[in-house]
Amino acid sequence: MIYSIDVEITTPVRDTEVTDRVEDAVHNIFPDADLELRHGELRGTVHDLEQFSELLHRREILDTARGVFFDNRRGNGFSFQLKKQAAFQGVVNFVADEPGELGAISVRVRVEEPDVEAFIDHIAPPTEDGKPVDPDSR
Repeated sequence: MIYSIDVEITTPVRDTEVTDRVEDAVHNIFPDADLELRHGELRGTVHDLEQFSELLHRREILDTARGVFFDNRRGNGFSFQLKKQAAFQGVVNFVADEPGELGAISVRVRVEEPDVEAFIDHIAPPTEDGKPVDPDSR
């Protein structure tokens, strides 16, 4: 299956932060993101979430991710926020309430093909006993 997605990434760059370090935080999670600094904010796009999916699998937070994605689903897409400090360490940590003093990495995903549910199943598959399961085998 070939997925067609557009991902928009934004994060503030505070006066106390080094822009390169903020870029590193984003690239640790989204290595192919094409970023540019505009008006104190890094903005970028990417069209692949395979590294992000791998990090979700490695941390074994697929159920958490699915909950966040489905809770923030709108039309043909979904959005979420990540903690910037955790991302600098190469760790996916979703913002639950307040993003913290450095702000968050905000991500908006628009799915063109096939559909939102199928794409979420691809990057964060359903689990049984904490292990990913193939939805077609149920």
